[in-house]
Amino acid sequence: DDEEEGEEVEFDLEAQVEEFRRQIEEEPENCVHHYNLGEALAELDQTDEAKAEFETALELDQDKAFSAIIHFGLGGLYYHEMIAGIQGNVVRSSVGLHSQHKAGCQIIEVNDDDYETPLIQYEAAIKTLDSLQADEEIVDHVKENAPKQIADIYYKWASDLIDKSRQIKVYGDEIKDVKQSLQYLKKALELSPNHSQAQLMVKYARKMLQEGWDIYDEYGFVAKEIQGIG
Repeated sequence: DDEEEGEEVEFDLEAQVEEFRRQIEEEPENCVHHYNLGEALAELDQTDEAKAEFETALELDQDKAFSAIIHFGLGGLYYHEMIAGIQGNVVRSSVGLHSQHKAGCQIIEVNDDDYETPLIQYEAAIKTLDSLQADEEIVDHVKENAPKQIADIYYKWASDLIDKSRQIKVYGDEIKDVKQSLQYLKKALELSPNHSQAQLMVKYARKMLQEGWDIYDEYGFVAKEIQGIG
């Protein structure tokens, strides 16, 4: 029964997509139809087409009556892409000074665009919120969640930089990465003061800078030592 129910939901969503496409054929300049189609496609994990529909919706929304929720939707797509990348696959049993890493499970590069792209969308959602012509529930949803998403992105950015600083390969910017992570954690906590993970990571990062840290190889031996700066 559960499987049949799941199939029925999926069928309904497919039907909804076709209905939104029909509406677009009738009113191709209506940004809401393109947004609705983008949302439905996102639910079906058709990310590229969903992005295209959101972008079209933004172009058509000349008076920015719906731009806040459209930017919020785009931010969600880019956020999930960021989480699904290699950084999202790194499993941390803890964030600290003695984490062991197995080969292939390290973050060795952090691409700023991966984090900046969803940030730009969520910030645009907040910027255009005053002109959003939608139900109060939708307005409140964007107002409440866009800052939280931004805080989570800064936390993730900081977390990945700290992980990058513990790679076995010698590259010389370990201290710089941890210092930068503290800047991103500060931004996360400004937006979400009760972000417990960010609070904990601030303590770890400060301890790393003060005391230094060791990096262990897959066999549990110290492979590299980073000196603290006091």
